Amino acid sequence: MEWRDMAVLDRFRLDGRVAVVTGASSGLGVAFARALAQAGADVVLAARRVDRLDETRKLVEAEGRRALPVRCDVARPEDVASVVASAMAEFGRVDVLVNNAGVAAAVPATRETPEHFRSIIDVNLHGSYWMAQECGRVMKPGSSIINIASVLGLTTTELPQAAYSASKAAVIGLTRDLAQQWTGRKGIRVNAIAPGYFTSEMTSEFEGDYIARVIIPRTLTGRVGDPEELCGLLLLMASDAGSYMTGVTVPVDGGLLTR
Repeated sequence: MEWRDMAVLDRFRLDGRVAVVTGASSGLGVAFARALAQAGADVVLAARRVDRLDETRKLVEAEGRRALPVRCDVARPEDVASVVASAMAEFGRVDVLVNNAGVAAAVPATRETPEHFRSIIDVNLHGSYWMAQECGRVMKPGSSIINIASVLGLTTTELPQAAYSASKAAVIGLTRDLAQQWTGRKGIRVNAIAPGYFTSEMTSEFEGDYIARVIIPRTLTGRVGDPEELCGLLLLMASDAGSYMTGVTVPVDGGLLTR
C-alpha cells in the first residue's frame, strides 16, 4: 500500500522493515531500539559492549519483534561491515539506520592530545560515515538514515568540548551531503536529530552542579529531557510519515537554543 492511501497514524508504522541501531547498549540507543520495535521493525543492535545488549534485546522481543545483537566498534570499518553483513544474512534487508553511537569528554583545548581528539572524531564522525556508507550500499528506495548529532554542533554550553562539538557539527554537514547524494539518486532520506541534554549514561558523568547551574537556566522547559521524548521525531524520520523530509537537522532541546 502506498503511503498516500494510509491513515496518518499508520504512516508511522515500520512493519516488515529492519532497523540498525548503533550504541544500543545504553541511554538513547535503548529507547530508540524499543520505539522502532513498537512501530513494527525488527532491530539489529550494535554496540562495543555486547554483554550489555541482552537487556535491549529483551525489550525488543517483548514488543513481539526480532532482535539481533552484534558487537561493533563503529570506528572500525571491518566491524561496521560485519554488522551490515549480519543484518543481511539474518533479515535480508536494511531499511533504517540510527547512527547513535557516540563518545564525549571535556578537555581544555590547550591540554587535549592529538590521540584524544582523534578518538572522539573516530567514533562520532568516522563511525557515522562508515555505517551510513555500508548501509547505503544495500538500502532500497524508501529507506532512511538518522544521524544523532547534538545541540553542541550548533552552540556551546560552557564545558570545553572542542572535539565533541566539532564532531557533531561535522555530522550535521555529513547529513546534508549524504542527503544531496542519495535522496534523488537512491531514494534514501538522510536526516539528523540534535538532542539537547537528556537523562543518559553520558550526562550522568557530568561533575558537580553543571546541569543545575548551566543547563537548566538555559532550557525553557526547566529540566533535562527523557529519552522517550526523542522517539516521536525518530519514528517520523524513519517512516513514511516523514517521506518529504531529507537533509535537515532538527533540535530537540527543551528550548536551549533560544537562549
